Amino acid sequence: MNSAHPAATQARSPLREGEPVPPAIPRPATNSRKAGKPKPKPQGKSMRQFWLKQFRTWHWVSAAMSLTAMLLFAVTGITLNHASAIPATPVVVSKDAALPKSLLHALTGDMAESAPLPEAVAAEVDELVGIDVRGEPVEWSPEEAYVAIPGPGRDAWVSIDRASGAIASERTDRGWISFLNDLHKGRHTGSAWFWFIDAFALACIVFTITGLLLLQIHAKNRPSTWPLVAGGTLAPIVIIILFLHT
Repeated sequence: MNSAHPAATQARSPLREGEPVPPAIPRPATNSRKAGKPKPKPQGKSMRQFWLKQFRTWHWVSAAMSLTAMLLFAVTGITLNHASAIPATPVVVSKDAALPKSLLHALTGDMAESAPLPEAVAAEVDELVGIDVRGEPVEWSPEEAYVAIPGPGRDAWVSIDRASGAIASERTDRGWISFLNDLHKGRHTGSAWFWFIDAFALACIVFTITGLLLLQIHAKNRPSTWPLVAGGTLAPIVIIILFLHT
């Protein structure tokens, strides 16, 4: 039994002799070039996408560069604000010694202002009392040579009697919290840390400004953006005006 549809069978059957050929169904004309060509984006939208990409790039790069230091400065900001409530017990170590008589001649005569100790004397001081005074500036007086060696979270000093060679020294260690607090303040941290703070501050400025620009771009879809920015700006100003008295 043939179950094919009559119309389908008729469509597949060849034309009979003398039967007219049916007209071909016209196809819509297409332009291959126009069909595959994307529509040009509006100039304003493309510029917005360009700057959005730039701001995002600078924002995350500056955030990555300043992440660890920002966390350090935020935590030490809390510890500095509550310094009186954080207990600290400084560890003080005092040592006395005497230079060999063979080195006393190195301490005689006129010394230039802030000139460091002679290398042999500095090496002997380090050996006797455990404080490295090499290259440190010295306060010279007719009676003594005094070396102060402050550092983050610690202090040390060495005094040498120029006539007898007697050495008195003291080292004070105030602990890790004090060390981190001094890093925050840049206290006695040297030139390398000085320049690092400047570079970190610059990265924070870039991070903040690009964040503000990103807020401006997305503000239309986030109605609370500018009220929050205004609140964060006005809060310290109001506190300064109303609660700080000079």
